[in-house]
Amino acid sequence: MMRNCILLSFFCLLFFSCSTTKKLTDGEVLYIGVKKMKIETPPKLKLKGPEKSALTSPMSYPPNNPLFAPYVRSPFPIGLWVYNWHIKKEKGLKWWLYRKLAKEPVLISDVQPELRLKMVENNMKDFGFFGLESRYEIIPRKRNPKKAKISYWVKLPDPFRYSSVDLWGWKGQMDSLVRQSMRFSLLKAGEQYDVNVLEQERQRISDILRNRGYYYFQPQYIEFLADTTRRHGEVDLRIGLKQGIPEVAFHPYTIRNVDVSLFGNDDSDRRDTLEYDRLQMDYSPPQTLKPKILSQAVKVRPGQLYTARRQNRTQSGIVQLGVFKFVNLTINPVDTSYGRKLDYKISADYALPIETEVEVDIASKSNNLLGPGLILSLNNKNMFKRAETFSLKLTGAYEWQVGGEKTTKGRSGLINSYELGVNLNLSVPRLLVPGFLKSGKDRQERTHFQIGTDFLNRHSYFRMISFWGSATYDFNSSRRNYHSVVPFKLNYTHLLRTSHEFDSTLNKNPAIALSFKDQFIPSMSYTYTFDRAATYRNPNRLFWQTSITQAGNIISGIQYLAGKRGEGREILGNRYSQFLKLTSEIIKYRQVSENSQVAMRLMGGIGYAYGNSRVMPYSEQFYIGGANSIRAFQIRSIGPGSYHPEKRSVTAYLDQTGDIKLEGNIGYRFKIAGRLNGAVFVDAGNVWLLRKEKERPGGEFRLKDLWREIALGTGFGLRYDITYIVIRADLGVALHAPYNTGKPGYFNIRNYDFRDGLVLNLAIGYPF
Repeated sequence: MMRNCILLSFFCLLFFSCSTTKKLTDGEVLYIGVKKMKIETPPKLKLKGPEKSALTSPMSYPPNNPLFAPYVRSPFPIGLWVYNWHIKKEKGLKWWLYRKLAKEPVLISDVQPELRLKMVENNMKDFGFFGLESRYEIIPRKRNPKKAKISYWVKLPDPFRYSSVDLWGWKGQMDSLVRQSMRFSLLKAGEQYDVNVLEQERQRISDILRNRGYYYFQPQYIEFLADTTRRHGEVDLRIGLKQGIPEVAFHPYTIRNVDVSLFGNDDSDRRDTLEYDRLQMDYSPPQTLKPKILSQAVKVRPGQLYTARRQNRTQSGIVQLGVFKFVNLTINPVDTSYGRKLDYKISADYALPIETEVEVDIASKSNNLLGPGLILSLNNKNMFKRAETFSLKLTGAYEWQVGGEKTTKGRSGLINSYELGVNLNLSVPRLLVPGFLKSGKDRQERTHFQIGTDFLNRHSYFRMISFWGSATYDFNSSRRNYHSVVPFKLNYTHLLRTSHEFDSTLNKNPAIALSFKDQFIPSMSYTYTFDRAATYRNPNRLFWQTSITQAGNIISGIQYLAGKRGEGREILGNRYSQFLKLTSEIIKYRQVSENSQVAMRLMGGIGYAYGNSRVMPYSEQFYIGGANSIRAFQIRSIGPGSYHPEKRSVTAYLDQTGDIKLEGNIGYRFKIAGRLNGAVFVDAGNVWLLRKEKERPGGEFRLKDLWREIALGTGFGLRYDITYIVIRADLGVALHAPYNTGKPGYFNIRNYDFRDGLVLNLAIGYPF
């Protein structure tokens, strides 16, 4: 108590006795931020993200203790308060606090607003805005003239645009190559002048030539001649070559030799050589990697025309094998009587074949489960000398329930839960398919084989064991298009033990009971992913992923031909599932400024059980809520539809799954200071049933009053980015619950239950 009183007294003394302008001399004025930035643009002109950032960044100089720079300051300028202390001696506690906390005041003279407007003028010239008008005004504070804000006014003219774009001074084969590529040029008549686009065009033309043998050509050899004298606001642009370019840059090169040197982990000086597929290989015996596998990774061969693309794919292809700790590729030009040649020299050091990993974490989940987890991994990076990676993973997790509802017996229903698992994975850096299915295209490929088992114990609830195995093919067909094919996946679940409380829940809901029965899930799936990364011209990334899964159809067809028909068919003495499932998700990131963006997600899914099944397996059903979904509601706490189970039942969340899912999210993400970022968001969605169930009234999907069955929540959050991970905290605020809360109207969260409408989510990484 005494300590709290001392701290309170200290802060009161700090607050009431200190001034933030006490040490300012005559003529010095404390800068307290920007009052207003007024930007006038021509009609119908909308500034792009880079343009807006270049315009506002010089004027956004932060004051002392910024809260939302440059407009809002923290009400507690501790650094300035401490700076204005009167220090008699350079020792003791007060001097130590002064050295640690004092911040020198930011003055109007430090900001130099006139110079900042000059920076704005120079920045906007890069985007074609020549002759802009600007001014600033210093606005002293009425109560204290030693404090002042700055207001800026900028008026942009119409930007200059290209009236013509021509090639100038190119000769021979180079002229033909560049001229043929101009239909893909970033520079078009009518487009706005932009220095950044000119740099991209330099790189594009250089890439064209370097992929046609011009090894020595560099982007800086290209120059642009802009004529703005013919008509105001128009630019005649010529793309030419600079004077004094080295002669070697004008000639294409071919490959003479490709030498590969492999070094092992021993100190042996004995070396052997071999020639395979026109590659000269030098290695320490015995052979650690099959020559065929290495030759597939090396994309260059003697006699080929040099291309930068093959050079890059060779280096990345060797690295992607995963068996080397170091790869170095050097190219040596050789002038011969047969023309200009290049010698490739590839050196690679083998990594240790066996690798172990230990991963420890603590999980805090949206369903009030908290506990540690452990993963032990043993990896062999070159199992059969073909760059196959074999992994053995042992997993374990222990969780207990914090908060949450209690049972009538006074104990939580999910405490002391634990999970154990074993996973075996074999990953091969190519597609293991018949020869007629293989493609000659240069693309990233990988095949995965997995088998595993998991044991799950939910205290006072159930014990379950599952076995599963799968084969997966991953490959890309272009830079933006990715595919994942699972031709085989088999999952088997078996309940070892159930509690009376769990059995009573299943007895009340036969559909849920069917989804938990022992069953095989033989499935196939295909996932397509489109990922358009952000670029300068289009900083708005677009991500779309769609997946379709079918289970049981092949086995059902075989049994149908064999005369086994109807429901309840089995394999190996157990019933198998039969269903179709479709999911799709689209995410768009829209850049607002250099330090802010809007993130939007729309996702949905539908699953239909038929034939040998009346309901989807529980693991395949949809649920909603939680840290990566609707953050104002806990996981599995809403749906299906307007159904809402008994509030105090610890087994209630078993009922809250569905066959249909719709969800939408939008969030505004912005930078606060340093590594700290903020966000405000709105989430909406729910799950529904395809078939009507009397045990879950209101759960079926209906178009009538659908909008009332969409849960709605908002909130704000903080993110701390430490480069390799992002620590996230989101406070969700419920606005509308899809079930009857007893309060009329759309915003039906009851006032005295408002605390129940607040959910704090702690997580790692962004929700999408």
